[in-house]
Amino acid sequence: MFRYYLGLGFRSLRRNPVLTALMVLTLSVGVAASMTTLTILRGMSGDPIPGKSDLLFVPLLDNRPVGNGPGTDPEPPEQLTLRDALALWEAGEGVRRTPLYGVSPPIDSGRPDLPPFFSDGLAVGRDFFTMFEVPFLHGQAWTEADDQRGAQVAVISRGLAERIYGEGVNPVGQVIRARDEEFQVIGVVDDWNPVPKFYRLVGSRSFDTSEDIYIPVRAAIAREFQVNGNVSCNSTPPSPGFRGLVEGECNWVQYWVELGSAGERGRHADYLDAYVAEQKALGRFEAPLNNRLYDVREWLDVREVVSDDTRTSTWLSFGFLLVCLVNTVGLLLAKFSARPGEIGVRRALGASRGEIFRQYLTEAAVIGLVGAGVGIALTFGALAFIRGFNDGLAQLTHLDAPMATVAVLVSVVSAVVAGLLPTWRACQVVPALQLKSQ
Repeated sequence: MFRYYLGLGFRSLRRNPVLTALMVLTLSVGVAASMTTLTILRGMSGDPIPGKSDLLFVPLLDNRPVGNGPGTDPEPPEQLTLRDALALWEAGEGVRRTPLYGVSPPIDSGRPDLPPFFSDGLAVGRDFFTMFEVPFLHGQAWTEADDQRGAQVAVISRGLAERIYGEGVNPVGQVIRARDEEFQVIGVVDDWNPVPKFYRLVGSRSFDTSEDIYIPVRAAIAREFQVNGNVSCNSTPPSPGFRGLVEGECNWVQYWVELGSAGERGRHADYLDAYVAEQKALGRFEAPLNNRLYDVREWLDVREVVSDDTRTSTWLSFGFLLVCLVNTVGLLLAKFSARPGEIGVRRALGASRGEIFRQYLTEAAVIGLVGAGVGIALTFGALAFIRGFNDGLAQLTHLDAPMATVAVLVSVVSAVVAGLLPTWRACQVVPALQLKSQ
């Protein structure tokens, strides 16, 4: 019987095309609005590294002077000084660890048809690639010995490799010139764009693409690769330029540590407290103890990756869907109330109220199914518009299969809910009265 009712539902769409078009359009617009905002919210609030988000931590240390300490802002600086980042890195606490800071060296391809261009890069430790599960297309990361001596080696992205050397070429062993320095390419990273860009939420857009080039942090410092990111200094640096950032109390290096289990968090927090106590004895860290240790999900909250405006927009879009639902109820009442004679005849021929209820509810579901198709098309259009209007959200504006399924379910369920009252009203038709009026 369901297949029969389904067929009746599709045939009934042609019975009153104007009313049907209004219902489908009303429902599809509400579905498109809600699915567009929900898709963006899902991308923003997703777990960027499932399985490890409770093992990766960002330590923050409060090195501000007393006059600008926790009394004015309870949160410590969002980055570390180079001195502290290197000290934590070299101490060996945790399973893996890496300092990182953004660089933007000009790349000279050596090709006459490709002039020098600026790249987006990172100065990191070798553990970076394993910690963040960076996939390799060719080669591998540098060694611990390379880290210690600041070797002039580099890992580059697939996009940069194809831009310089061409598609399908393995550039491992080649030399690339970055900021007039020669680096040997030892690895090529395959396509890798975690959403959001959790490992570099300071000094970079939260939903940007990944970097073009990665070099050892000691090599970058020794060759004074300038910082591409945020820098905050608690006092005037002792020296001008890059050396001042290295020697002074300036926060410009991000630091990540991977622990063996989430249960080791307390012990690592104690280690950070002990480190700060040692530094206090050397005359640093004037403010009271104010350390933080955030895992990935907490760090996303601290950095407000999902803003209150985004959440509010999502709730408003579902409120708009509710308004569309109310309008659909009215249109279904108009559609079903125009068919009392048909209902009376069916009842007189032996159809029960339950059968009438199922038939008309199936018709409402069919409207929801058609509305889902139109709504998904409108959602694709809305996401494409947002993608063109704001390239910073480009990675979030893609409707995947799970979200398309959700859109179909939302549309069909909404139509069925909207059809409950009109269907119930249709079932109240008295057969005798309708037959007498014919």
